[in-house]
Amino acid sequence: MSARHDGRTLYLGAPEVARIVARKGLAPLLGEVEDRLRQDYLRWHEFDKTARVAHHSADGVIELMPVSDAALYAFKYVNGHPKNTRQGLPTVMAFGVLADVATGAPRLLSELTLATAIRTAAMSALAALTLARADSATMALIGNGAQAEFQAIAFVERLGIDTLRLHDTDPMATAKLIDNLRHHFGPRRVRLVACRSTAEAVHGADIVTTVTADKTRATILTPDLIEPGMHLNAVGGDCPGKTELHADVLRGASVFVEYEPQTRIEGDLQQMPPDFAVTELWQVLAAQRPGRRHRQEVTVFDSVGFALEDYAVLCVLEAAALELGIGDRALLVPQMADPKNLFGVLRAEACVQAPGAALGRGPSTREAVALSTGPRADQALVQA
Repeated sequence: MSARHDGRTLYLGAPEVARIVARKGLAPLLGEVEDRLRQDYLRWHEFDKTARVAHHSADGVIELMPVSDAALYAFKYVNGHPKNTRQGLPTVMAFGVLADVATGAPRLLSELTLATAIRTAAMSALAALTLARADSATMALIGNGAQAEFQAIAFVERLGIDTLRLHDTDPMATAKLIDNLRHHFGPRRVRLVACRSTAEAVHGADIVTTVTADKTRATILTPDLIEPGMHLNAVGGDCPGKTELHADVLRGASVFVEYEPQTRIEGDLQQMPPDFAVTELWQVLAAQRPGRRHRQEVTVFDSVGFALEDYAVLCVLEAAALELGIGDRALLVPQMADPKNLFGVLRAEACVQAPGAALGRGPSTREAVALSTGPRADQALVQA
């Protein structure tokens, strides 16, 4: 996949990623990301993995999430600040980089706020396809904020969910979600039910997705709400001190995670003792460990988001951008004819900005750049 780097980095801002989604279609793109996730999780041992590096404050968290294989290195910068919406800012903001391992050259710089919502939804769908009952038709969605539409669409499109039972402590968030989903699904028969409580929403659901934002040790789901055979997709508990499930819910279920060392710190699993048994999802995908054992079993995907998922979506975005001709080329790295003459870049700009250049007493812009980056830069500049 690695290609010779020409010194320019493909840049995808939020408008470019939105254009990719519009051209591809959200449902097909979710499918592409899900397929890429499956492929990469099956290459688990080819990746150099680490838990994310986090800076926590009273208001939120800022994180770096790195991962690499032999060819490509990826990282994501992401925050989580629940109070941001009061200032007109998103709770989550992210960008990421894809670089060649052989040279370190950055090949892609992309927004990842939209893309994180897409990859998280695709990962949720992949886990549910692996762990939930095959005949699941109803999903409860607790937390109807920025990520909710993506989760809902992924489960309808990828698992065939036909009823969504929705609840949020903010009724306006639920109204927003219903309006967006009606627009997206159009005349398709997807039943949308606004519920007054979590208990009302989860009653009779085959799958329950929790995607709440508050940084607190919450118990969104308690044991009395859990029904035999449910699959729980716990997305919101994703940093220390932030949970969604009562500990007894975990004790009564089979728990699956992305990367155990990270989930024990950040997921709902942080409530449990170090020897509490979990299974990494890649082991189920690779048929090394069982997933759901019987219809009555309760399964939990304790999803915190893992860097491998950002690697996957960055690869999908790069391929889509190149296919569709979307994106700009940015000079993040100085261009030099002599790669040892970094200072020459500054000398070139000084020549361009010098009054003598404007009055014809020095080299032109083009000449200055050529001179400063060429092998005879010193001699030419002295003569000028």
